[in-house]
Amino acid sequence: MIAGMIARTLRISTRKSPLALWQANFVKGALLQLHPTLNVELVKLTTQGDRILGTPLSKVGGKGLFVKELEQCLLRKDADIAVHSAKDMPAEFADGLCLAAICERADPCDAFVSQRYTRLDELPAGAIVGTSSLRRSSQISKLYPELCVRDLRGNVGTRLTKLDDGEYDAIILACAGLQRLGEAARITQRLTPEQCLPAVGQGIVAVECRTDDHELIQLLRAINHLPTQVQLTAERAMNKHLNGGCQIPIAGFANLAGAEVSLRGMVGKPDGSVLLQSQASGPQTQAAHIGVQVAEALLAQGAGEIIKAVYDAQ
Repeated sequence: MIAGMIARTLRISTRKSPLALWQANFVKGALLQLHPTLNVELVKLTTQGDRILGTPLSKVGGKGLFVKELEQCLLRKDADIAVHSAKDMPAEFADGLCLAAICERADPCDAFVSQRYTRLDELPAGAIVGTSSLRRSSQISKLYPELCVRDLRGNVGTRLTKLDDGEYDAIILACAGLQRLGEAARITQRLTPEQCLPAVGQGIVAVECRTDDHELIQLLRAINHLPTQVQLTAERAMNKHLNGGCQIPIAGFANLAGAEVSLRGMVGKPDGSVLLQSQASGPQTQAAHIGVQVAEALLAQGAGEIIKAVYDAQ
């Protein structure tokens, strides 16, 4: 069965940004390491999220805009798999598509990046902090209401350039993205999950394909990382039960300790005036149930009203 798969060309749909290409080439390399004779091509696409750069993500449909064109490419059979950052993926898959492989998680944390200050708590009142994430802005505004949090769009290189040009006193990016692009030296401070709870799926590369391509699903199973799959299952189950989107201030991070998974979840108002938190743990075989359990606890605290208000404001 796998032999037939190796005989065909495997096409990977990906965005054109440097980080997206790193992720696609990472998956390509993992597959070639297992099957050196496999022929792999990249299908490079420009998504709507890449084209609309002058408007906050929360106003134009969230990070799902980075996924839609890649999924359409799969459904047209112009590509065989799509490679995503898991945190960009919406809670629901398009009909006919599934998550076929989850690669081992890299650093899940956020990075504080600044040329003038060494720590987030050193920023003076009125300092300008850039981020495209309502999740980040909500948590930072809660901890440091005296700071001015402003929207920051563009790829990693563009954001670093805006910081270097003095448009911001500091910016917040994902540690994993900086590390993957060889920019780890730009991380001034690694923010722990206690300081800024990560996004659902942060640091995880995910592979999507058509549900009816059984041969390919079998091939991709070899690069799946089970511990990361457990983490992502819990986090995405929470996000789905909350009816959360990438443009909502929702955070979720699961830890594994032996056979037990522990999940922390958060929902906040964009201005940081309210942050709701919950945590649950249990056997990793119950990862999805634990995600729902955390979501239910957040909903009981009023998360539904916050999420609805954010959607209504968009």
